Amino acid sequence: MERSSVAVDPALPFKPVNIVVLTVSDSRTLETDTSGALLAERVKAAGHHLVARAIEKDEVILIANRLNNWIDDSAIDCVIVTGGTGLTGRDVTPEALDRVLQSGGGTDISGFGELFRWLSFRSIGTSTIQSRARAIVTRGTYVFALPGSNGAVKDGWDGILAEQLDSRNRPCNFVDLMPRLRER
Repeated sequence: MERSSVAVDPALPFKPVNIVVLTVSDSRTLETDTSGALLAERVKAAGHHLVARAIEKDEVILIANRLNNWIDDSAIDCVIVTGGTGLTGRDVTPEALDRVLQSGGGTDISGFGELFRWLSFRSIGTSTIQSRARAIVTRGTYVFALPGSNGAVKDGWDGILAEQLDSRNRPCNFVDLMPRLRER
């Protein structure tokens, strides 16, 4: 399906977003974390500020604590998580996002997971059904959770986040909403 009304308006200013990257894994290190490295490079290449990059074990409380600390940091606009979104007992990133929502309110961005799986279907077919990719916005911060493969990072960043985190993207984008995310 071709998009007809989506475009980057070069007359508008680019507004860099302050982004952190979290890899959820029991086995990866910064040296072996290819998906986190790929995501960090794409963030920087797009002109955004990579504020931090870290790895956290597949433990709900550890992931939720890390996310809450970053969400409460006014210098961070967006957290992108890679890993922990599968179906096994050790894949607990969505449960950590639930805990974050319970502790501070916010809302699901349900279209993110739906669009991710639609894009991913083109790459991996019906295997995409095993993904629990998800996004939330809470306390003025976006949190996006992608599967931990390089392909998933490419699908998520290239197919969704690169556009939605570009303030010049039209007809709308996540950046334009940032000043209003804390409204009640």
